[in-house]
Amino acid sequence: MIDAKRLLEQVLGSAALGDVQEAGRGFIERLDSTQGSKAFAGGALAGGLLGLMLSGRRRRMGGGLLGYGGAAALGALALHAYQDYQRRQASRPEHLAQSIGDSAGVDSRALPHLRPGADGRPFELALVRAMVGAAKADGHIDADEQRRLFAEVERLNLDAESKAYVFDLLAHDVDLDALAGAVATPEQGAELYLAARLAIDIDEPVERAFLEALAESLKLPAELRGALDAAPRS
Repeated sequence: MIDAKRLLEQVLGSAALGDVQEAGRGFIERLDSTQGSKAFAGGALAGGLLGLMLSGRRRRMGGGLLGYGGAAALGALALHAYQDYQRRQASRPEHLAQSIGDSAGVDSRALPHLRPGADGRPFELALVRAMVGAAKADGHIDADEQRRLFAEVERLNLDAESKAYVFDLLAHDVDLDALAGAVATPEQGAELYLAARLAIDIDEPVERAFLEALAESLKLPAELRGALDAAPRS
């Protein structure tokens, strides 16, 4: 059986491979309205399978995520963004993105990926599919690059089923409708979109098109999407 939690952390490159809740607790406690999204996104992606896939390409996303709790950081920011979006829909203030970094009140036990997906499988697997699919969207992974990645995956500390799962993702395109179909809650939709956002360069037309198609499949509200788009650039 795939250890979905461990697989997600290996893809993200987090050093904390134990309990996702424990991995993110310090990150969540340290976030405040001035530094949250910078802690999440500052620096270059520097580890894990996603880092290998993006190596050699211009990227400014993900470094803080790797250093501050991996999957738990991703879930905390997505959950906060959705909750803040709900509050702002009720009162209609001017801009959601201004406070996306303020995740100090997020309960790590409520992170979206801790609930199974709509397909009954661990939602961490959907996040992995989103990141791998987004990282492949520009077509830069040719046969030689794919062989290199296969060799790197073989060296990861993963069970055989997890490795086979990643090999399949590297070899085939991701079905966006099926990916969106794994989302059981709006919070999971926000986390899925944010995971894909980490793996693309928004200035590249092909990658931007992938993200836009994913947002359409997820039926993300424009204001929520704007806040999630802002996090990696902050």
